[in-house]
Amino acid sequence: MKKVILFLIIFPFSFSLFAQKKSEILEVLARQQSNWNKGDIPAFMEDYWKSEELKFIGKSGVVKGWQATLDRYEKSYSNRDKMGTLEFDIQEVDFMSKTSAWVLGKWHLKRPVEGDIGGYFTLIFKKINGNWVVVSDHTS
Repeated sequence: MKKVILFLIIFPFSFSLFAQKKSEILEVLARQQSNWNKGDIPAFMEDYWKSEELKFIGKSGVVKGWQATLDRYEKSYSNRDKMGTLEFDIQEVDFMSKTSAWVLGKWHLKRPVEGDIGGYFTLIFKKINGNWVVVSDHTS
């Protein structure tokens, strides 16, 4: 009986903690979208793990490291016409632990000059030094 009462007390709080963590992840993604739409790739990259262990997986293969990922973005999106306006459509946020999450979403770039493009992404987030950061990005 004590276990049932304890469960009934703790169970509602677990949903509250999950909702808070999910909102923190969604805030990161909203900030990234905003920074991209300002044309600020370095600010967009602030929510990536500043480590040589960061991985970006795209159509050209695997890019390892924060600086290499920044360089890739700056080369691929060298001007505002190429960057366009970014929209995210988050499909799922799943917590693997208290400090790691998996995010599935769609991305779309509205680009009047270059033509629209989009696809899907899977992000792995980790909470490092109190901040949620992307440690792996697989974008198609």
